[in-house]
Amino acid sequence: MIREKKIYILLTDTGTILNRLIKSYTKKPYNHASIAFDTELIEVYSFGRKTAKNPFIGGFVREDIHSVLFNQAYCAIFSLTITNHEYQKMYQYIQEIAAKKEHYRYNFIGLFGVLFKKPIKRKNAFFCSQFVASVLKESKVIDYDKDLSLVEPSDLPHSENFQLIFEGRLKDYQNSVMYERVHIPCQIVPIEM
Repeated sequence: MIREKKIYILLTDTGTILNRLIKSYTKKPYNHASIAFDTELIEVYSFGRKTAKNPFIGGFVREDIHSVLFNQAYCAIFSLTITNHEYQKMYQYIQEIAAKKEHYRYNFIGLFGVLFKKPIKRKNAFFCSQFVASVLKESKVIDYDKDLSLVEPSDLPHSENFQLIFEGRLKDYQNSVMYERVHIPCQIVPIEM
């Protein structure tokens, strides 16, 4: 019997200057992508800023959704059911990057490739959605039609297997999960933006 697990794709609008700049181009509500291994979003990984105050110092990060950066963020959270084997491959791929995180950097130049629809591949460099897409592809969960260096956050959940489980303020999602933990009935109601 194959046991199933869930992973989560977290798309966010943090409201930062860089996020607003990217949003002005994409016209999409969410322009940062992360991947999580639990419904509480404790174990969340991406490529992004390493310090809250400087967007130009970036690389592989384990994100803290309780941080100042995510304090006022809006989000869409998607779940995907995968096999235990796919889950293990995905987790191992991320742990290999984490073990060598000092060798990885944020792919700022790659963002220009997205802008001009021309793949710009750099060794050991990712931007957020490129990283999440590579995790899904390396574990053979999803293979995207376009080059991974052109995958935008809005492209990530475009498979019938993804389920939108929440949309609204990230803080509201955190509060609802906390209530569910103590067995108080709570219905997650999406908030219109």
